[in-house]
Amino acid sequence: MTQENKKLLERINAYAETTLADIDPQKVQVSRQLDALRPILEELAVEKGISLEEMFILYMDLQSEATCAADQKLQESLQDLNEGFDGAPPFLFR
Repeated sequence: MTQENKKLLERINAYAETTLADIDPQKVQVSRQLDALRPILEELAVEKGISLEEMFILYMDLQSEATCAADQKLQESLQDLNEGFDGAPPFLFR
C-alpha cells in the first residue's frame, strides 16, 4: 500500500470512527454503513478527481488489503504459540 493510499484509508477510518461510533456493525446493514461514509468518500473523490464509484472501489480495495495485512500479522504472532505441541496446536486459526 502506498503512503498516499495509507493516508487516504486513515482519513476514511477516522471519519468512520466518529460517524459510526454508535452502531453495531453486526446489526446494521452494510448499505447503511456505506451511506454514512458517503460524505467523506465524495470529498475524497473530488480531491482525487475521480468518480464516487471509483472512490468506493478504491476504499474497498484498501480496506481489504489492510484487513489481509492485519490477519497475516496475527497469524505470524500466533505461530510461536502453535509450535511445540506435538502437532496439536492449542489455537485454531482460520
